[in-house]
Amino acid sequence: MIAAGMGVLADRYDGFILDLWGVLHDGAAAYPGAVETLARLHGQGKATLLLSNSPRRAADLVTMMGEMGFSRDSYGGIISSGEAVHGALARRDDPWFAALGRRCLHLGPSRDLPIFDGLDLQRVTQLADADFILNSGPGDWHETLDDYRPLLTAAAARGLPMICANPDLVVVHKGHSMICAGALARHYQALGGEVRYRGKPDPAIYDLCLQAMGLSDRRRVLAVGDGLETDVAGADGAGIDSLLCTGGVHAAELGIAWGERPSEDHLRALFAAHGGRRPTAVIPAFVW
Repeated sequence: MIAAGMGVLADRYDGFILDLWGVLHDGAAAYPGAVETLARLHGQGKATLLLSNSPRRAADLVTMMGEMGFSRDSYGGIISSGEAVHGALARRDDPWFAALGRRCLHLGPSRDLPIFDGLDLQRVTQLADADFILNSGPGDWHETLDDYRPLLTAAAARGLPMICANPDLVVVHKGHSMICAGALARHYQALGGEVRYRGKPDPAIYDLCLQAMGLSDRRRVLAVGDGLETDVAGADGAGIDSLLCTGGVHAAELGIAWGERPSEDHLRALFAAHGGRRPTAVIPAFVW
């Protein structure tokens, strides 16, 4: 089903788990109609929760959303991969996290540094000094996997565990695809490195969402995102419906620009190319 807008689907669900990047904004500005559509859903009494694979803390995302025009009273809670990683490192109640040392090599830009706030960790700059790697993504938008191959190869040889604070493989930033932490983590695993992820598509994070929204009937919850391997896969694993926004990371594969309706043939080819994974429905853009 290709839906014209959220208005067609709103009455079927009580709760909406919404991706940020690729659905609500492009990393720099809100998509046309997104601010109004989110406010309209919330205004109809729908439970709304923003779920992002961003490595940034939830408070930082709230600020960023406000700068893009999204009022804080237009949505419910917000959960990010960065917040989940911070919590796991603070609590260390997971045996895998408990076994990590305290010396951490950070792969990522300075804007992600709040993930370390309040943690008993020593950030190091040399691989030889590290107990583990915290990977929040490339340090610059223009960097590629090739820029990190030597470091990742050396880290894998040392057997350093890696935390991936953003499972996304790519993201669309101002209309251009850029690699994310997930792409570095996937290559690290191919080298034999050990990686622990926090975020979509892990079904556990959807349990947190449902708890935060106060909903138990999964049939009445819709996950909205732009990625088959994260948003749709995560919804499938959690047993809830999914809505794929086609103007995000898969737009180039579909041969469309943001907001354009994809052809049925291109959608079938897209799903086949991604292991046959299919969303419950498709929408060209997050508009009413």
